[in-house]
Amino acid sequence: MKILITNPLLTATMDDNHSEYAGGHVLIDNGIIESIGPETINPEVDEIIDAAGMVVLPGFINTHHHLYQTLTRNIPLMQNVPLFDWLTHHYEVWRELTAEAVFVSAQAGLLELMKSGTTTSTDHLYLFPRGTGRELIDTEIRAARELGIRFQPTRGSMSLGKSKGGLPPDDVVQTETEILKDCERLLALYHDDSDGAMTRISLAPCSPFSVTPELMRTTAEYARANNLLIHTHLAETLDEEKFCLEHFGRRPVAYVESLGWLTDYSWFAHAVHLDNEEIERLAAAGAGVSHCPSSNMRLGSGIAPVKEMLTAGVRIGLGVDGSASNDSGNMLAEIRNAMLLSRLRSAPQWLTAREVLWMATRGGAGVLNRQDIGQLVVGKQADLALFSVRGVEYAGALSDPLAALVFTVRMSPVDYLIINGKIKIRSGKSEVDEIALIRRHNQLSTEMTQKAVAKTGIDFLNIETTK
Repeated sequence: MKILITNPLLTATMDDNHSEYAGGHVLIDNGIIESIGPETINPEVDEIIDAAGMVVLPGFINTHHHLYQTLTRNIPLMQNVPLFDWLTHHYEVWRELTAEAVFVSAQAGLLELMKSGTTTSTDHLYLFPRGTGRELIDTEIRAARELGIRFQPTRGSMSLGKSKGGLPPDDVVQTETEILKDCERLLALYHDDSDGAMTRISLAPCSPFSVTPELMRTTAEYARANNLLIHTHLAETLDEEKFCLEHFGRRPVAYVESLGWLTDYSWFAHAVHLDNEEIERLAAAGAGVSHCPSSNMRLGSGIAPVKEMLTAGVRIGLGVDGSASNDSGNMLAEIRNAMLLSRLRSAPQWLTAREVLWMATRGGAGVLNRQDIGQLVVGKQADLALFSVRGVEYAGALSDPLAALVFTVRMSPVDYLIINGKIKIRSGKSEVDEIALIRRHNQLSTEMTQKAVAKTGIDFLNIETTK
């Protein structure tokens, strides 16, 4: 299909020169950007999109998520607790996860991302309750393929259950043999490392407090041998730092470094509690970071030293994190929060609107080691987001239309979303029966929580218990 986008108010290419221009065109052919520039052209095409009053930019790239957590947003008992308590309570509900719940939550979470301008997302699914069949990554991939979003799921894992000193219940963890066998299966079935790949697999042990050192080390070695990326949570909270010091005698960065994890094929979620020397070590290794500002605020984890990491040369993208710790999957909101949260620090550490948009596009592509997405350049993949700035929320903000997307609070979905050269959202409307999806999603969410209440006797839903 050949698509011509004409006359945008502004195009932000996110190319190496940070080029922006008014008017002009973007020509898409067979999923690739064939031509782009400030001049007007009139080729024969299948469809013309009049982008008057719109800002055109590369689709956003979400580098950290837990899609299944859309099922457990806003549960009263978990609204006002820090990470370790939050996890301990949530595990009791997540034990009720089913294959259908994984599919429905993946569709809901990915659609929410798409409606906020996201064209590529990763995901970190790390718990596999007994009785689910355990082929849950396959289920997520099927959900993503039906939606048409570019998807890079990570095969998450937990091997350190409560009986061995970890946080998660034993019935949601797996043995290392089970985990590595499934990694091999997924790699053979789905992994595509070619340009334009719609599905890539990465490997992601969950965290220092839910995975054995042996699994961390083995995962890094397997990834290196098979040219895969590796991902985990790191330095998210002071509780994690205390755990690592007590159990391993090292701070989180030193601990993962001892296991072969400071590499140019690894990326870490959060990275909040770092000192200057640790930042330099991340940069020297070529490691990436997924900054998750909303989740860090929601759980009181702290403010990540993003400006220092950028200055040191750390690759940084943005992640919405799980929708039980956000409780949203809106990338525009995440971009805005990344900018605003930085403003709680001293002025030299502030992030600009363009810096956070770069993190959401080129930064995310860099974190995922992809050169084919994240920028509007001839020969790159045709993944674009088009936002009208004609709404009331943008009134008076058009002296800088691009920054307006960050400084204002958008009230409507993306106007057009193009992924792999295909229009997936048109005039704010998706191809999905959203009413049916939401109805079933809410049913599954209610069933999971009610089962957890019945089995544990914990009143997760009583607002009074949170006071």
